[in-house]
Amino acid sequence: MRTLKQAKVGETVKVVKLNGEGAVKRRIMDMGITKGVEIYVRKVAPLGDPVEVTVRGYELSLRKNDAEMVEIELLKGKRQGTT
Repeated sequence: MRTLKQAKVGETVKVVKLNGEGAVKRRIMDMGITKGVEIYVRKVAPLGDPVEVTVRGYELSLRKNDAEMVEIELLKGKRQGTT
């Protein structure tokens, strides 16, 4: 399964599952990243950390370690620049 860390800039993805436990998982959920939500990948820093996304209408920066806990699927036809 792909993770948010592996998503490319311009992709819109859907959250399938949140891994992790305890406070870390709760913090990710508090940021609005929950199962079924769509996330648009805006930017990735040159060294891959952090990842900047748009979720629920606001911009959010996630550390690489946090993005790795979010399992995703690519939404068909939602990649910018494709037909």
